[in-house]
Amino acid sequence: MDYPLYSDANSGSRVQFPGFFGHRAITTALAGMMETGKIPQTLLFSGPEGVGKATLARRFGAQLLNDRAGRIEQDDLSLENNSTLIADREKWPADKRNQDPLVFASHPDFLTFAPDGPLRQITIQQMRLLKERAPLKPLRGAWRVFVVDSIDHANEQAANSLLKTLEEPPPHLILILTARNAYDLLPTIRSRTVPFHFARLTEDDMRAFLETRNVDHAERRLQLAEGSPGVAVSLDLEVYDRRRTAMLALLKVAGGLEPFGSWMKHSDSIAARRTERLESYLEVLYSLIEDVVRLANGSANLRNQDIAREIEPLARKVSFAWLRAMVERVDELVELARRNIQRSIALDALAVELRSR
Repeated sequence: MDYPLYSDANSGSRVQFPGFFGHRAITTALAGMMETGKIPQTLLFSGPEGVGKATLARRFGAQLLNDRAGRIEQDDLSLENNSTLIADREKWPADKRNQDPLVFASHPDFLTFAPDGPLRQITIQQMRLLKERAPLKPLRGAWRVFVVDSIDHANEQAANSLLKTLEEPPPHLILILTARNAYDLLPTIRSRTVPFHFARLTEDDMRAFLETRNVDHAERRLQLAEGSPGVAVSLDLEVYDRRRTAMLALLKVAGGLEPFGSWMKHSDSIAARRTERLESYLEVLYSLIEDVVRLANGSANLRNQDIAREIEPLARKVSFAWLRAMVERVDELVELARRNIQRSIALDALAVELRSR
C-alpha cells in the first residue's frame, strides 16, 4: 500500500531538533513518532539537493540512539575527510571497491551508505553489506538506524537487493532513504516507505541559517542556493563562476546568439579538467535555463541576478519549444552522466542539436 505523504509547511510549532532550520511539519511528525514509540521502519526523505534530508536523518538518529557525544555527525558526507575519501575511492579499481563497500559508521548502531565510485552509485555490494548487517542486534538501546543516501543513484541490482530487506526488516531496524525525486524509485520500494517531502526553505529560514554560519557573499549565496542551506554553505563561488561562464556560452551558441567557435575554448577547458563531473556543469546549466524562463515570463527574481543583462537577449530570442527541448536534452544528459560519458563531447552535441532548432 502507499502511505500518506507528509509534506513540509510553515507550521507554528516549536523547533523539535535544535540547530536544524525549516521543515517544521516534518520535524514535528518525527518528534511525535519518537514520543509515541510508533516509528515506521522505512522512511523516505525526498527533495532538492542540500535542503537537509541527510542532516535530519542524522539528527533523528542521534536523538533516537541518545548520541550525546555527537558521533553520528562525524558521518556527515560534506565533512572534508569524508568527501576526500569518496573522491579518492573514484580512483580505486572496481574490484578493490567491491571488496570494501563504502559505509560510514562512527556510531555502532548508525550506518550511512553513500554513492561510490566514478559513477557515484549505490552498489549491489553496499546493499549486500546492508542485508548482512541488518539482522545484528543493537549494541545499545532498542534500535539500529541505517541511512541510504541518494537511493535514487542505486543501480537495478542494488535496488532489488534493498527491496528484499524492505520486505521483511528485522524489528530493531529503521531504514532512512534519501532521494531528490521519490518517483525515480521503483514503485515497490516507494510503496514500502513513509514518505516525507522536503521543500526549499523560506527566505526567512535561509537568512536565519546563514546568520549562524560565517560565510562570505551571504546575499549572493542566498540567491544562488534558492532555499537550499547545504548549497549555500558549500558553494565555491570561484568555481561556480567559471562553470557558469562556460554554460552561458553554451546557451548563447545553442540559441544562435554566438558562433559555434566561441564555445570551443570552453569545451577544450572542460575536457582538460578530468576530475570534474558533468553533473556539476549541468546543475549550473539548469539554473541559467531557469533564469531564462523567468525573464521570458516577466519575472525579475533570478538566481543569477548579477548577469541578468547577459541572460536577457536569450530570453527575448528563444521560443518556449526551444526551452522545452533544451530541458529535455539536459535531463537526458543527467541520466547518461551516470554512465560516464565524455563531458565535452556531450555538451558539444547539445550545442549543435539545439542550434539547429
